[in-house]
Amino acid sequence: MSKWDLSPLFPSYDSEAFKQSIDTIESLTEEAKSFARELPEKRGTVQVIERYLDLVRKLRRTFVKTQGYVNLRLATDATDEESQAWMDRLQRYASETVSLDAAFSKWLGGVDDLEDVIEANDSLKPFRYYLLRKKDKAQYLLSEREESLVAKLSQTGSNAWSQLQGLLTSTLEIEFEGETLTLPEVRNKAFSRDAAERQNAYDAEIAAYEKIEQSVASALNAIKGEVNEIVKWRGYESALDQAVHDSRMQRKTLDALLASMREHLPMFRKYLRKKAALLGHEGGLPFYDLFAPIGQSERTFTIDEAMDYVIENFATFSDDLADLARRARDEDWIDFTPRKGKRGGAFCFNIHPIGQSRILTNFKGSFSNVITLAHELGHAYHGDRIFNEDILNASYTMPVAETASTLSETIVKNAALKEASGDEKRFILEQSLTGTTQVIVDILSRFIFERSVFEHREKGPLSARQLKELMMSAQKEAYGDGLADDCLHPYAWLNKPHYYRSGLSYYNFPYAFGLLFAKGIYALYLEEGQSFVGKIDALLQETGKRDVEDVAKLIGIDVSEQAFWDKSFEVIEKEIEQFLSLAE
Repeated sequence: MSKWDLSPLFPSYDSEAFKQSIDTIESLTEEAKSFARELPEKRGTVQVIERYLDLVRKLRRTFVKTQGYVNLRLATDATDEESQAWMDRLQRYASETVSLDAAFSKWLGGVDDLEDVIEANDSLKPFRYYLLRKKDKAQYLLSEREESLVAKLSQTGSNAWSQLQGLLTSTLEIEFEGETLTLPEVRNKAFSRDAAERQNAYDAEIAAYEKIEQSVASALNAIKGEVNEIVKWRGYESALDQAVHDSRMQRKTLDALLASMREHLPMFRKYLRKKAALLGHEGGLPFYDLFAPIGQSERTFTIDEAMDYVIENFATFSDDLADLARRARDEDWIDFTPRKGKRGGAFCFNIHPIGQSRILTNFKGSFSNVITLAHELGHAYHGDRIFNEDILNASYTMPVAETASTLSETIVKNAALKEASGDEKRFILEQSLTGTTQVIVDILSRFIFERSVFEHREKGPLSARQLKELMMSAQKEAYGDGLADDCLHPYAWLNKPHYYRSGLSYYNFPYAFGLLFAKGIYALYLEEGQSFVGKIDALLQETGKRDVEDVAKLIGIDVSEQAFWDKSFEVIEKEIEQFLSLAE
């Protein structure tokens, strides 16, 4: 049960099903290239659009299933040479289909009456948002030849550098107290009750990074340098400008979110200083004690116990959410435990063609691990809602991607708080605040760092030393006196895979958006009761067909105004006040 089952995708690389899927990709790739070449001469607007939608739907379904299988195998074994070879081959196929997207978007940009055409044809109406976004994208596209070249060069450029970072961090061996451990295993010791173990693990982690810092710094420089050049070619003002546009949100919304986050930093710093005092430190908290447990909870969880606990509490919200978690357990969607070669952290991958998801965690039995499990199952629940839509309407952006996941972990946290008392209640509350601090304060530090890297990279590559300095500067700006100046984490840029995706810059602020958005939604749920669950389900299903602001309007929320974000922070402020009271 501790490993996921990938057989619903494919039995193996040698299976007929996988071979047929590769043949289909090859055939569709050639068809896509041909369609793109002939597109300028094609006539009949409706017929051309329908043909494109049919072709791209087939491509997406086949790629999601096939490339997903390879990605999932690599996620649990970064050294799998066969999977690495297949990933390289599939990325080459994907790069060859880029001309289709570029050619069609440009062609669509020339259809002046597109909205009228869509309104007059029932076959196109379900794809109104998808098509209008394609038309909008035309203004940022290079020529089909240039787009194809960029995609091909990225395979030996940014994608290769990203794979290097994943390989180095997943195979890094750390000597710790006579044992050879993986990076996730050592990082998990940050949650230990033993103060000496936490500090020693931090020291061992920092020392180990010195072995790979130059290589990973090269990877980061290459990726950010590539992004800087390409966004300028496309006509964006910056990588942040592109990230906001790709997130299908307004810059006004991001500015409102960031302003609210900054204004509420003092309450987090107050919490961190109190935690430092409880752990015997003067002033700010040393980084190695950031995740230290406060209070007592004798409870640890086996995998079965964790799943039962999550399902039981999900059921208090809705039967559908609980049933989804049961499916994930019974159908072996989850790869639970850490091992050599397996990537750290956690993620959920929605697989639309089979109507299932796959979840990776590094479960060790802590309450924090249970919350992570609930979080990722929330992503799976979002997937389950979106599977009701056509695959072309199933791509939601990162800000709303964290909605169901944060909502799900909130359900479990609040249930745990209700049944707890005394020292255990303080423990659970503090664990919740630890997570919230990461999603608000640490995420802000990551945003500040990434923006600094992009700006400095315009002038030239950064050394590992410079990257460490930028990271510590960002941490000081976000955490302030909540962290000890002499014990930060200079390598927080090295172990976060989010920085190493050329197609997804600033994969940080969406987490803060998701947490605060979910807090606001949960508050409305508490006010309106079970009748509100259906509205949440409808919102989740619509996330692939609307801009972020319009998604929020479905439940009467205006995310472009700071007032909404400030209101969400009131919920967190009450939690901090409760913790401070319990800590006295």
